[in-house]
Amino acid sequence: MFRISPETLADEFEVEYLYDLSFAPGRQALSSYRLRDGVAPVAALSLVARDGLDGVAGAIRYWPVLIGAARHSALLLGPVAVHPTHQGEGLGASLIWESLERARRAGWTRVLLVGDAPYYQRFGFSKLGGLEFPPPTNPDRLLGLALVEGGFDGVSGLVQGFTGRASEI
Repeated sequence: MFRISPETLADEFEVEYLYDLSFAPGRQALSSYRLRDGVAPVAALSLVARDGLDGVAGAIRYWPVLIGAARHSALLLGPVAVHPTHQGEGLGASLIWESLERARRAGWTRVLLVGDAPYYQRFGFSKLGGLEFPPPTNPDRLLGLALVEGGFDGVSGLVQGFTGRASEI
């Protein structure tokens, strides 16, 4: 059994260790990390899963981003990781489902991610047209999910990092 709760400052070291363990060296050089520079993750949606021994078994983070000249707000999902000793137990899916539901309840309208379509399709994500992600990103890996009907209607342009106060989103 896992206990899922919002990530706190006390979790940061363990969560960063999990991300380092789960992803290739140089992960922070990816274009998605440039959108996160100097921006705090969305605290209410960035979750940690702890196992029965209180170790970090999984984590997910979300970041605010803006799209196009109209500066449509969106969430950028990622990274999400599960400790190797807990992979295959459905924990990653649980973190995604739980966080998406929290995002809906919080009033967010759209979520983006850079990832593998075959994995993320089960959560409702699909390839988006009309959006650009900073290079070098394979456009086939840019996926989106509307959290409300029509969440991506009229939304196009370059995905940009958020620069401002969270209350401006």
